[in-house]
Amino acid sequence: MRLVLRETLNAFRRAPLLSALSITTIAFSLFVFGLFGLVAVNLRRAIGSVAERVEVVAYLKRGTSLETITVASADIEAFPEVERVAHVSELEALARARRDLTEFQDIFQDLEANPLPASLEVRLKPPFRDATHVAEVARRLRSFAFVDDVRYGRDWVEKLDRLRNIAGAVGTVVGAAFALVAIIIIGTTIRMAVLQRSREIAIMRLVGATDRFIRMPFLLEGLVKGTLGGVLAVGLSLGAWALINSALIRAAFFSPAQAALGIVAGGLLGFVGSALAVGRHLRSV
Repeated sequence: MRLVLRETLNAFRRAPLLSALSITTIAFSLFVFGLFGLVAVNLRRAIGSVAERVEVVAYLKRGTSLETITVASADIEAFPEVERVAHVSELEALARARRDLTEFQDIFQDLEANPLPASLEVRLKPPFRDATHVAEVARRLRSFAFVDDVRYGRDWVEKLDRLRNIAGAVGTVVGAAFALVAIIIIGTTIRMAVLQRSREIAIMRLVGATDRFIRMPFLLEGLVKGTLGGVLAVGLSLGAWALINSALIRAAFFSPAQAALGIVAGGLLGFVGSALAVGRHLRSV
């Protein structure tokens, strides 16, 4: 292992310009992937913020006692999908309508009786804010005898589901394409280093070196270059994010875990690209 480490360090010393070019090429290929990642992160966050508005509203029959509502609220909060339940009384519903529907102020002022029913607003947990789970919660709410009607905006929730699925599919396909391009670029970059040392590899073969022994320094070199390229790519992504955040729109950056995952991915891509390049060369000599 010590010999492998020494050979890896010697490869950087023998060709510092080529090593710097390799790291820079890897960094820019991962940077493009990182920009797509930033778009995906912010799109997911935007969809998540819209999904926070998903709720099921159960309108109650008039005359339902507060005790019944309190007991039912506790039962509903015990549903595995439910995050919280809020009781909106008839007076609170009228106050909301007067505050939010200013164009109907004259009508609300002339009311002799409150026409708005009390309701239970049911907010779901993030993993359950989709059409299937929302419909299931609505079905269970309808089974309560004191519930007059249940609304949750089915069409809107289904459209949100479709948008989430489309974003996920596009993200997977485009992300896989960028990853494939990164592997090809990294493999080509590492192959340049392999070709530069092709004579050395041939001599090592003549003196009896095994393919594994020959591969190890190149694999470690690819891992190191990929990791360094990943670090540089995260730095470039941070600079691009700061520029976008100050000049265009407020956007979110990767979490520390996501940034660390990007660096690890760079190392793995470097390792895989190196393995492909070295394996191809060893088969040809």
